[in-house]
Amino acid sequence: MTEPLRYVGMRRPRADGRDKVTGATRYAADMALPGTLHARIVPALYAHAHIRSIETDAALAHPGVRAVLTAADLSIRPPGSERHLEPLARDEVVFAGQPVALVVAESEAAAADAVHLVDVDLELLQPAIDVLAARRPGAPLARSTHPSTPGAGVGAEHRALGSGDGAGQAAGAAAGNQFDSLHEHRGDIEAALGSSAVIVSGRYEAGWAHQAPIEPQAATAWIDHDGSLVVSASMQGIFLTRDELARAFGLPINRVRVIAAPSGGAFGVKQLALETLVAGAALRLRRPVRLVLDRRDDLAISSPSQGLVIDLRIGADAQGRLEGIKAHITYDSGAFAEDSWHWFAPRLITGPYRWPAFDVTAVAVHTNRFGTGNYRAPSGPPGAFALESLIDELAHRLNIDPIALRQANIARAGDPMADGKPWPRIGAAECLDQVQAHPIWARRRQLPHGEGVGIAIGVWPGSAQPAAASCRLEPDGALTVVTGIVDISGATSSLAAIAAETFGVPVDQVTVVAADSSTAPATPSSNASATTYAVGPAVQAAAADARERLLRVAADMLEIEPGDLEIVDAIVRPRGSPAAGRPVADLARSLSDEFDSPYPPIEGHGATSHTVRAPSVAAHLAHVRVDEETGVVELLGYAVIQDVGRALNPALVEGQMTGAAVQSIGRALFEELIHDEHGQLVTGTFLDYALPRATMVPAIDTRIVEVPAPEGPFGARGIGEAPVVAGPAAVANAIAAATGVRVRQLPMTAPRVWAALRAQSRPRSG
Repeated sequence: MTEPLRYVGMRRPRADGRDKVTGATRYAADMALPGTLHARIVPALYAHAHIRSIETDAALAHPGVRAVLTAADLSIRPPGSERHLEPLARDEVVFAGQPVALVVAESEAAAADAVHLVDVDLELLQPAIDVLAARRPGAPLARSTHPSTPGAGVGAEHRALGSGDGAGQAAGAAAGNQFDSLHEHRGDIEAALGSSAVIVSGRYEAGWAHQAPIEPQAATAWIDHDGSLVVSASMQGIFLTRDELARAFGLPINRVRVIAAPSGGAFGVKQLALETLVAGAALRLRRPVRLVLDRRDDLAISSPSQGLVIDLRIGADAQGRLEGIKAHITYDSGAFAEDSWHWFAPRLITGPYRWPAFDVTAVAVHTNRFGTGNYRAPSGPPGAFALESLIDELAHRLNIDPIALRQANIARAGDPMADGKPWPRIGAAECLDQVQAHPIWARRRQLPHGEGVGIAIGVWPGSAQPAAASCRLEPDGALTVVTGIVDISGATSSLAAIAAETFGVPVDQVTVVAADSSTAPATPSSNASATTYAVGPAVQAAAADARERLLRVAADMLEIEPGDLEIVDAIVRPRGSPAAGRPVADLARSLSDEFDSPYPPIEGHGATSHTVRAPSVAAHLAHVRVDEETGVVELLGYAVIQDVGRALNPALVEGQMTGAAVQSIGRALFEELIHDEHGQLVTGTFLDYALPRATMVPAIDTRIVEVPAPEGPFGARGIGEAPVVAGPAAVANAIAAATGVRVRQLPMTAPRVWAALRAQSRPRSG
């Protein structure tokens, strides 16, 4: 019989919650080293231009200014087409706002004043802004010197998430602004669609969206006493950052140390954002250099979620069995050859369904906008927006309940995924069962005119990355777990529960330490829902190793076999004789005698990897009211149901689900980075870039489904990405239910909804 869990599944506050709420946390912008210089960027004013010259004399003469650095001063080698290898424009400006120089001064005020004294002489070039126009023959090139297709480096880490044996995968050669492509297929798509009783199709568009964390980008770099480069920043991965800094500056890895500052939010944007810029400045000036972006610069130069255009067709037989899906997806990859998620398209656009045949083409196209980045389930929400909208249309055309149609086609364990690997068991059917029983869904037929309820389901395929951790027993009986994670979402609280459950001590006796890159065990970056699923097993293995070491010592002391002992509530006791036990703290104290102890320190190590990913699914349920006179969409009710495998800490899980729902609402209705025809950002402040306010968001009902993942710690899955995927689709389906109108562009702003309503009511000619 399985022993009940004592600490896993218990609600607890975040370990860092009190310090963050009370203001005690010191973030990256709070770092103050003696002799720190302050940096400000000089942005490009145009979207595309050759740099003729950069005049710096006036800025250098400004009081307090110590340097004005250009690309040649940073000594990055080899220069590359990835954003972090070109932190300052070299010869060509490729987006408005791109940093072209860095002013470094004794104070922030002096640096800010001197920015306006740098004279950048540009030869203007025609920009490529519209991604579909940029693909056409003869379109202006976004770069006069074409960058290479991404290979090694930061892009490769993300590619590993989707690597598999999908049929027909191919990378296209660069042609004009198109720099990469992928085509994957299985079965005969034309025959599948040709035999379908019903085919639905549409073009769906999604704009660029900023991650909008509370904390803007900030980083500091300095040269340590031994000559090593040290960088501390608000980031998402210490080892990725260390490796890329070493590559950029030609340094041995052991001469680079990376420290992750406490995070004020990230959602994918804080990966190699400013680190090469401050590192290059510190190496040049041999003094600490700090760069903190204000909100305007943060919106203008960081790496948001890219825009997409999705042309999609799906077909089904008369009974609602899905027959095939054909997609062509154009990814606006901005100005740099990195982090375009086109290579992951087949895993995302096919959703959690069985497809006898599929054919997916994805192309990556350069434009003169930003560099692309990650944003919580990158390109997942636009893909689900297209797919789930058409699934609903299919159900309507076939007169089949939309939940029943989804239930009939959910992938079962063993069905092939898009990459050819078998689906593991997932809780999609269970999530849909919860939707079916939810009060919001139950009252959908009694709503007044102008109101509607929509559903959608989305999946994040998960990641499988290796990780390591250590677990040390302290002299007072507490445990110290050491990892290299960057805790963005409270993950250390869940890791503490894993260690406590495994070792046998209360969770409040476990401290999880996030070390820097010189001392931490190997740990993946905090993205792609990797922390719990990848690092959790390593912590579990380290705690189990430490537990076994202590039991061997206790067995020798008590003259009993280790297998006859157990640790329960911090007591080492013979099985069946709890009264004969000894507190872990007593044993730990007796082991701490450094002079006479015959026993080694109790320290466990764990290094793990996965053989399979653990996809997570989440269903969204939205109730809206649409004002047909204005197009304004008001949310009246919302629910998220997610398969988390095992809720290690339900309070944190529900927090992730609630936050993801709010981000979904933002993507659905408000958020978009808009450029004009000249490539100028017109939504460059929070006065223009609309985020959902508290008054716009209803109470969000969160419901947890637990279908254990075989390789997850205590069955847990990574949970951060899945609950954001289906939100825009659920809102779109609710708008359609309320009005009978399909809006096919994200965000579904009031003007776009109003235009769709007017188009529907306009008499058709002929």
